[in-house]
Amino acid sequence: METNYNTLIITFRETIQELNHLLFDTPQECGVSTLKEWIDCYESTRFTQIGENRAVITSEYNMPYVMEWLEQNTTIVKQQQEE
Repeated sequence: METNYNTLIITFRETIQELNHLLFDTPQECGVSTLKEWIDCYESTRFTQIGENRAVITSEYNMPYVMEWLEQNTTIVKQQQEE
């Protein structure tokens, strides 16, 4: 069985640590306390931090939903799709 994953390298304006504090300051409401935890909750989707404000996100089929939420709640400086 062949599985196709989408891979994006995202650069945020804020550091990921700042985003964690801004977006998940009340974990009891969100159910998570970090951006990684939130993205990893999506089935087949993973978040890997590769710099202070950069991350690789991979997803089999949830990327549109993850990106929609990120675009509404963060400032993305650069988005690079990997083949």
